Amino acid sequence: MDMSDAVIVNSSRLKSVVWNDFDRVKKGDTCLAVCRHCKKKLSGSSTSGTSHLRNHLIRCQRRSNHGISNHAKGKKKEGTLALVTMDQEQKKDEVINLGNIKYEQEPMKEDTVNIVNNNFDQRRSRYDLARMIILHGYPLAMVEHVGFRIFVKNLQPLFELVTSNRVEADCMEIYAKEKQKVYEVLDKLPGKISISADGWATTGDSEYLCLTAHFIDEDWQLKKKTLNFIMTDPSHTEDVSSDVIMTCLMDWDIDRKLFAVTFDSGASSDNMVYRIKDRLSQNRFLYLNGQLFDVRCAPNVVSLMVQDALEALCEVTYKIRESIRYVKSSQSTLAKFNEVALEIGVESPKCLCVDNPSQWNSTYSMLKDASECKDVFFRLQEYEPDYRMCPSDLEWERVSAIIGCLKLFVEVTNVFTKSKYLTANIYFPEICDIHLQLIEWCKNPDEFLSSLAMKMRSKFDEYWDKCNLGLAVAAMLDPRFKMKLMEYYYPLLYGNSASELIDDVFECIKTLYNEHSIGSPLASLDQGLAWQVSGSSGTLASSGKDSRDKLMGFDKYLNETSQTQGSKSDLDKYLEEPLFPRNVDFNVLNWWKVHTPRYPILSMMARNILGIPMSKVEYDSAFNIGKRVLDHDRSSLRPTLVQALMCSQDWMRE
Repeated sequence: MDMSDAVIVNSSRLKSVVWNDFDRVKKGDTCLAVCRHCKKKLSGSSTSGTSHLRNHLIRCQRRSNHGISNHAKGKKKEGTLALVTMDQEQKKDEVINLGNIKYEQEPMKEDTVNIVNNNFDQRRSRYDLARMIILHGYPLAMVEHVGFRIFVKNLQPLFELVTSNRVEADCMEIYAKEKQKVYEVLDKLPGKISISADGWATTGDSEYLCLTAHFIDEDWQLKKKTLNFIMTDPSHTEDVSSDVIMTCLMDWDIDRKLFAVTFDSGASSDNMVYRIKDRLSQNRFLYLNGQLFDVRCAPNVVSLMVQDALEALCEVTYKIRESIRYVKSSQSTLAKFNEVALEIGVESPKCLCVDNPSQWNSTYSMLKDASECKDVFFRLQEYEPDYRMCPSDLEWERVSAIIGCLKLFVEVTNVFTKSKYLTANIYFPEICDIHLQLIEWCKNPDEFLSSLAMKMRSKFDEYWDKCNLGLAVAAMLDPRFKMKLMEYYYPLLYGNSASELIDDVFECIKTLYNEHSIGSPLASLDQGLAWQVSGSSGTLASSGKDSRDKLMGFDKYLNETSQTQGSKSDLDKYLEEPLFPRNVDFNVLNWWKVHTPRYPILSMMARNILGIPMSKVEYDSAFNIGKRVLDHDRSSLRPTLVQALMCSQDWMRE
């Protein structure tokens, strides 16, 4: 084509980065885009878009050979990002200005690697960026940071930089797609779902409620999914809060599948759970009349008891903190402390540190280390007249006693959060050990310690009253223990009343088994409403009505005769068989997966019980005093976006 009369068109409307590699020329009424590298002519009409130009750049050999990074140029505007890339021959530093910010880049080296041709997808890259932000909790505004924009431009000049508003929209779209996937997973579950509710604080005054679904999937894997992360108003009544939770459950269509809910201990939780339980009970959705529905978080009740202990010891704890600060206030004082420790034969801790008051295990470690050096602190007073914070003998004795309590609580919390298999069966022996220790602590002759033990026990008893049945049933479904663990612990806890209480628990177990039997496809005709699908019409017909199945009478006869011959239920067979040997790496879910064919009804019950979240805390927050806190960036976002980011992050990690 003769281009002698063609005119290059310079227009501020050409925003796409591809025009860095093309000249837009006009010949008569036709607009063309001429590649600056190979001089190939393509359509430059505004109606043609730029996709064909991008595709050409990917294939353009001359552009690839020349080095694509030398052709990335930007348009300099006041107050906006301007990319000025010097030719390699100039060997000058690249300088990028953004308002009053000067950003200097390294000069290009001789061994610069050229970009290999491949298919670049702007949309896919944009969503990859949004997923990265969601997954790692990066601030959305990072896409507008100078350094990030420079990095991306040099890495892939074809990528069109996006604004934080664009990333926000992409995150919301990803959330909607991921939510649909989770909805489908929950819809297809073979068993029930339990819910945990966890409060979060923000860097401001707002508060959030995180609802998480816990379940055992069809492959007998314990799973959890964050369902909602919603802003709450502390001024709302329990009625309003329970309505919010019910709305969330119905939005996910799991209100009929709900088995149990796990909250922190407290009066407000009591009222909310009561209202939710009442609504579900009206529709007869709950097993065992809801006796297993209300669960309290085990690490939370441990944390409450720890706070009682630390509150009783607050004055002594202050003295110990100040003592450690004094010892570490100068090198000479620290040297004297170590010298005294050597004299009296006390091994000085390698790291005698002040605690982090927001982490109670940190306070426990400080008290334990300081207690081991109590004699050193006493002697230090003789050499350091300014040191006046040493606790008395009585105070050290009380510290030693409370350290014993805290040691048990640390060990139990580690079991609750660090065990390889965090199913409901692991909690019963640990909780019983706490119960036994509280009974002993209440007998302490020191009124200070016994009154503290009584205060802690009141919180524990509230937890035990709500959760002991669920804990016992879960332990019974562990083939290493069955009923034997109850038969061991209950006499220690209850004395002569143990036998009657064990019988009560077993009656509940049988009732729960029968309720699962009614809902099982294997349930016999006389165990409740038995519905059969008519073979020819495909309509549902009650077992008590006329049916095309002529052998329904035979089914009833078979059931009656097998019962009279003393056939055993799954539960009877399971309890009569020997215990499975105890070992450290036992996976109770794998055991039930293997034995489902032998115990089809009891395995349904095990799936629902073992999936109850007896703990709802992560290991990294198990020792926190107070709620988890959203970071500053998330706290400043609108609530719907916060929910999208927090939920999507959880789903993508899975």
